[in-house]
Amino acid sequence: MAVEPLILAVDDEAGILRLIKLELSSQGFRVIVANDGEEALRLAEQQRPDIVILDIVMPDMSGLEVMRRLRERTSIPIILLTAKDHDEDKVRGLELGADDYLVKPFNPEELSARVRAVLRRGFRPSAGGENVVRVNNVEIDLNRRLVKKEGEVVSLTRTEWMLLQHLAANAGKVMLNTELLSKVWGPEYRDDLQYLRVWVSRLRSKLEPDPANPAIIKTLQGIGYLLDAEGHFADGAQAS
Repeated sequence: MAVEPLILAVDDEAGILRLIKLELSSQGFRVIVANDGEEALRLAEQQRPDIVILDIVMPDMSGLEVMRRLRERTSIPIILLTAKDHDEDKVRGLELGADDYLVKPFNPEELSARVRAVLRRGFRPSAGGENVVRVNNVEIDLNRRLVKKEGEVVSLTRTEWMLLQHLAANAGKVMLNTELLSKVWGPEYRDDLQYLRVWVSRLRSKLEPDPANPAIIKTLQGIGYLLDAEGHFADGAQAS
């Protein structure tokens, strides 16, 4: 019998934790809760949850600091919760490695949908044979879900891998912004270019020799991105 995913919910508001636990438990998930950052880090280490739902604004240790510490040791998916509906908070959270973002007050059903969407962002390996894309000094093994730069393994979060996997599987082909957003985050995100820009920037910082002048992941302005395995495109070029 399959074990349902384990979710760690972190918030200093008891009412929010009760709401999260009630909703997600009713959907079949296992839920553990923490009301501060220290407890969250301890439970994450001991229980190894499949996903973390994390409030940004908490006393003593902020959610962003909790996420920073988690990212030092794991690529576990993280959904941020905040009462601040400001772009700078959203961007900051995504830049630090959040997989999604939900503004309070939220619909419990939307939270469940977001959790399922993030958990679905797994990679289904291709059947048989070598499936490796090489570009510059980067090697992307699609079957083994492994990325190396100059022979050293590169650690990627689940969302970073999903984005890179779609680009690498279509190396040399322009992937439309809307297509990437739909495939990686889901169709409801197809118009949210901010997500895509932030995560492409994160990938470039890990893979590119000079992220300011990308040679691997190229931008087709206003259209999309491509993994330039052949070195044919200048970044920012318009597709013909």
